[in-house]
Amino acid sequence: MKKVVVTGATGMIGVTLIEYLLSKDIEVLAIIRENSKRRKNLKENKNLKIIECNLENLKNLEIKESKYDVFYHFGWDGTFGNDRNQIEKQELNVEYTLDAVKLAKRLGCNTFIGAGSQAEYGRVDGIINSKTETNPETEYGKAKLLAGIKSRELANSLEIKHIWTRVFSVYGPYDGENTMIMTSIREMLNGMSPDYTLGEQNWNYLYSKDAIEALFLLGEKGINNKVYCIANGKTKKLYEFIEIIKTAINSDIHLNFGKIPYSEKQVMNLSVDITELINDTGFEPKIGFQKGIEETIEWYKNKY
Repeated sequence: MKKVVVTGATGMIGVTLIEYLLSKDIEVLAIIRENSKRRKNLKENKNLKIIECNLENLKNLEIKESKYDVFYHFGWDGTFGNDRNQIEKQELNVEYTLDAVKLAKRLGCNTFIGAGSQAEYGRVDGIINSKTETNPETEYGKAKLLAGIKSRELANSLEIKHIWTRVFSVYGPYDGENTMIMTSIREMLNGMSPDYTLGEQNWNYLYSKDAIEALFLLGEKGINNKVYCIANGKTKKLYEFIEIIKTAINSDIHLNFGKIPYSEKQVMNLSVDITELINDTGFEPKIGFQKGIEETIEWYKNKY
């Protein structure tokens, strides 16, 4: 892997992957939204080329350069709030994913890696793996599932290796401001007492640097037409993760567990088996939640 394309390049996973690739002297073409406020997350580097192109324009994008090797598609519209259930917006993302596969072909890529989601599974009892039956309950989850299926069919017809990932709860520097992790850090650092559900969910958090190593290894060793869960094999109750954040910031803060009711379709279990990912790539999570959250808190303090 010497030359890589990344869409959604200003998000947490995109930025962290690009930093990792550049550290290995790999050339990166980063495709970002026009006038993106998060462009500043991408630091200048001789091996980094940035192109502004909204997802709806991927189908028209022409780049006259030598061929690339691997295409990572993280770009997606409508990942938070009410947008996750807007059918029209989510259906467009499926088309954008197919446009990304066609762009990968035009750029000479031999591998396409798409970012799916835990939302493709819906609510599941027991341990989840790539073979677990999918039953998405949000339009976001349905679109991710369809994007994975259709992009695989298209990649096969274009003779490009296709790998689909189902990304679970990744956290770390550059995370969105409204995630549970970042909201907790912000409120606790400001001396507030955050509100939560009871936190009884079996949850799975993977530090962004570990997630990026998994994605990199898939680019090198992933098997064609497979689906891989990007997650940590270790599960805790959600309240345990929150208590670790509290201890890292101020153990005297009061946490209001039970103040927020569970949603009607609350996901209560994200226990994941990543044996297939480990066997195929040699991946192993290295950074525990305690260390990862401490690094994330320091990043947040320096940023804000």
